Amino acid sequence: MDDAAVLKRRGYIMGINLGEGSYAKVKSAYSERLKFNVAVKIIDRKKAPTDFLEKFLPREIEILAMLNHRSIVKTYEIFETSDGKVYIVMELGVQGDLLEFIKTRGALQEDDARKKFHQLSSAIKYCHDMDIVHRDLKCENLLLDKDFNIKLSDFGFSKRCLRDDSGRLMLSKTFCGSAAYAAPEVLQGIPYQPKVYDIWSLGVILYIMVCGSMPYDDSNIKKMLRIQKEHRVNFPRSKHLTGECKDLIYRMLQPDVNRRLHIDEILSHCWVQPKARGLSSAAINKEGESSRTPEPGSDKKSATKLEPQEEARPETNPEEEVLQMQVSRQSEATVVASEQPSRETEEGAPLQSSETHT
Repeated sequence: MDDAAVLKRRGYIMGINLGEGSYAKVKSAYSERLKFNVAVKIIDRKKAPTDFLEKFLPREIEILAMLNHRSIVKTYEIFETSDGKVYIVMELGVQGDLLEFIKTRGALQEDDARKKFHQLSSAIKYCHDMDIVHRDLKCENLLLDKDFNIKLSDFGFSKRCLRDDSGRLMLSKTFCGSAAYAAPEVLQGIPYQPKVYDIWSLGVILYIMVCGSMPYDDSNIKKMLRIQKEHRVNFPRSKHLTGECKDLIYRMLQPDVNRRLHIDEILSHCWVQPKARGLSSAAINKEGESSRTPEPGSDKKSATKLEPQEEARPETNPEEEVLQMQVSRQSEATVVASEQPSRETEEGAPLQSSETHT
């Protein structure tokens, strides 16, 4: 039977094609039982690579059956036919994904970004508390429901973390995800802490939310890696971001895995907790933004454009704000001078879909 006939027998009326790859596709469908539209991921075992069938697909199915969180796409049903096709029936992101949303509308205002980022961070905390890691966090995998709330999707690279005899989480060696969202330790092929890897990707996502552009240009991985390892984060001057927001991004995009924030520290950060923002703002301004120094070559334009085409270009100014801050694990709200400043720039890397690598 074809897909439409299979789904019809299960009570679904197949709709339009939402996406398609070499061995999987996603269709919309109307559920006669639920009385609303759903998404159906259809995987053809005959076309899928062995590594996917033996490792990634079983993990995904196991994890999807465990998850139940308001900011994670719901899985309603998983079934398989005798001819080797797996059907995963899921909640439909009726407003599309976050990447297309930002490409169409531009960067989010901080209040909107805070709401969406809190939803995403809550979902990641839920997963991490269960020792589940996503390992492919990117804007394309963040769907929006009818009210534009975040729904985390695509657990194809997720896994349950293993622990050694002493109870410590074991390192991962498999490169998962997209280069533009990948942490430097992953790009270097170093065995990595998967939860810490997720945090870096969260930092990239928040940057995209508030800047409407990528923090790093992945067209040259070697150059990108060098910039990341120097802990350089360039913020577009035109966005006028608050110090608290830049502080949080800077602390998530920390190349030192021992100093990168944990998910609990993110959720308790002053930017994510609006009531505490006023207290930390003065400290950040005192220690960081009061320093204004030109960066050598700061008037040099980036080769690629970061902001939406329809937005006006900011005026060129050779002077750049220097945001100096240091990740401190001793106090979640403490911000002090840093050895590597982030910079305010006119342009950055283009906002585009990321290719997935394994």
